[in-house]
Amino acid sequence: MENRERRSENRAGKQIAVIESEARKEAASRAARLDAVFAALADPTRRAIIERLSRSEARVTEVAQPFPMSLNAVSKHIRVLEASGVVERHRRGRDHILSVNTHSLDEVDFWIGRTRRYWEERLDAMERLLRELKKDHKLRPKDRKHGSR
Repeated sequence: MENRERRSENRAGKQIAVIESEARKEAASRAARLDAVFAALADPTRRAIIERLSRSEARVTEVAQPFPMSLNAVSKHIRVLEASGVVERHRRGRDHILSVNTHSLDEVDFWIGRTRRYWEERLDAMERLLRELKKDHKLRPKDRKHGSR
């Protein structure tokens, strides 16, 4: 009976290790995706492309038209956005159609919201503490200054 229990515990331990390993890989993958999206959004030209595509999908040439740069230069920006997962491309006949992948932006929105809540909680706690300290300071009798009578 002891052998059977040990084997069962060993199997359970291995399963837990596999689950933990997969969770670490998923967290690393999520962090890498966030890094890629933030890097892609760091450039004003890429943000303008996202702004344009947020209104409707468009052909690459339509996206490139308002920019004072070559089609090749805009295409490089688009490739960065595609690599980050923010923009998707599909073909319709001979045209390459671009659209925003809202899922990647939802991940960023979730991260920003979670980070905002974290800091709001801490700043609210600091504000409460400062109010208490200020209140305590007002309640204490005033110290006499040296040399005053």
